Amino acid sequence: MPDSTPFMSTSKPESIAIIDAVIITAIATLLYVLFMLLVSTPDFLTLLIFVPAIFITSYFIIKYSINRFIYSKIKIIYRTIGKQKTKPKSKPSQGKSEDDVLEIVNQAVLEWSEEQKKEVAELKKMAEYRREFIGNVSHELKTPIFNIQGYILTLLDGGLHDNEINVKFLRRAKKSVNRLIAVVEDLEEISKFESGVSILNTETFDLNELTKEVIEFMEMKAGKYNSTIERITPANHNYPVIADKKRVRQVLINLIDNAIKYGDLKKGKVQISIYDFHDYYLTEISDNGMGIPEEFLFRVFERFFRTDQARSRKKGGSGLGLAIVKHIIEAHNQKISVRNNSDKGSTFSFSLKKAK
Repeated sequence: MPDSTPFMSTSKPESIAIIDAVIITAIATLLYVLFMLLVSTPDFLTLLIFVPAIFITSYFIIKYSINRFIYSKIKIIYRTIGKQKTKPKSKPSQGKSEDDVLEIVNQAVLEWSEEQKKEVAELKKMAEYRREFIGNVSHELKTPIFNIQGYILTLLDGGLHDNEINVKFLRRAKKSVNRLIAVVEDLEEISKFESGVSILNTETFDLNELTKEVIEFMEMKAGKYNSTIERITPANHNYPVIADKKRVRQVLINLIDNAIKYGDLKKGKVQISIYDFHDYYLTEISDNGMGIPEEFLFRVFERFFRTDQARSRKKGGSGLGLAIVKHIIEAHNQKISVRNNSDKGSTFSFSLKKAK
């Protein structure tokens, strides 16, 4: 027996009603003719009236029944989906034709299906991110904690009475404690930004002057890495911005620190430029290091993300500097980005609004 499902699934209620009405009319006509042949001579005039009447009556009864049945079922489906959709784009209405209702609900089901797929993909992505984040946090905290534990146990086992060992191990323990404090404070700061608790204290200041102060502050560290910091922007040019000066200073320190640590190992070079773009000033900080692998560019602002785990941890830091930078800039309703230079190294760029 042939399967009628494909036909039924692609046909409209009107088409189904017409076909069913034709079948009913044909059967009724055949029965009428057989009956008339048995009792008397067939009346063809009556037959001409009887056939259209049966067809029309059957068509409207079948169509009405199908539409009422379909609409009642669709209503339940749409309500179920509509409750799960944040903003239903359209609702089936009694005033619309059945084809319109079917199309609306079909579109709603498709949209709902796509939303479910996106939500599942997002949940999987977030689950993976949480696993990676927990692993990174554990590693960042575990290393200094184990170091402190080792130092304390050594001191308790007799090292405390050795003047050479006790001072050296206490200093190392202090260094590990400071690392723990830095990680916790950075995590707390990020948490404040994400929860909206952190408040910006905006003021008007000269971005060029602040950059000069940060460069002077970072020169000693640059020297330790055989690196130099160069300001491309003229020293006497003013770039007044309206922002949180303390936070922007933190952004500059973190980005310059990052450029120093990942510049060329033999002769590092950090360049800072400020450009005028309409209502904003764009600050760029470039290094001459190895650059960032293209597949990792979109992840550099993630918490604890490092393109080179071993090398990065040797250079110190909590692994949260760039994540904090991103939160600070976005709190100013501005953008920060990173790109690899055409020749060597990478460039971080962020914008700040001009002071009027």
